[in-house]
Amino acid sequence: MTIAVIDYGMGNLHSVAKALEHVTQENVIVTRDARCIRGATRLVLPGQGAIRDCMGELERSQVKGLVQELLAEADKPLLGICVGQQMLLDESEENGGVTCLGLLPGRVKRFPGDMRDAQGERLKVPHMGWNRVDQHHAHPLWAGIESGERFYFVHSYYVDATEDDTVFGTTDYGSIQAHVAIGRGPVFAVQFHPEKSANAGLRLLENFVTWEP
Repeated sequence: MTIAVIDYGMGNLHSVAKALEHVTQENVIVTRDARCIRGATRLVLPGQGAIRDCMGELERSQVKGLVQELLAEADKPLLGICVGQQMLLDESEENGGVTCLGLLPGRVKRFPGDMRDAQGERLKVPHMGWNRVDQHHAHPLWAGIESGERFYFVHSYYVDATEDDTVFGTTDYGSIQAHVAIGRGPVFAVQFHPEKSANAGLRLLENFVTWEP
């Protein structure tokens, strides 16, 4: 088995790869080579930074068409991470509006700048640090992870999915309930960084490498 971390010039590629190597003896590669990506048994789509830059680099690296093809075929597990989750939606409000890959219905929205917590204290944007993730639906990637477990986040935009059956995890930040784990078929994607989320993040990655959709 080979797990390919898709390299299109954006994302925490090597940190993700190292975390995967920690939980599996299988071959983990960071690559943008189409033959290697097609030949892999599992795929990871990371992302970091502005979504316009991520989508642009995906296009420039000539990986976009391949990713769309593999998503359409839906024959191997794929894990999206951070902006790699957002890219799977229809569109994002960021950068004046960006068309995304359109695999899952919904939109990426910006956190309001005037949010406050229950004590009336102003909340910062980006949402950065540890926050609990409530499991909205059961999924094999939640195996061994309790609902309410904390994961590590860094984001100013959040996913608002339009179909409930695609939402597997949520996080409350101020008045917003963000859809931080979404998926369909062999695709699962998270807003948080499992590679930075200690034991819970490593368990999710371990579940991914043994998942048989």
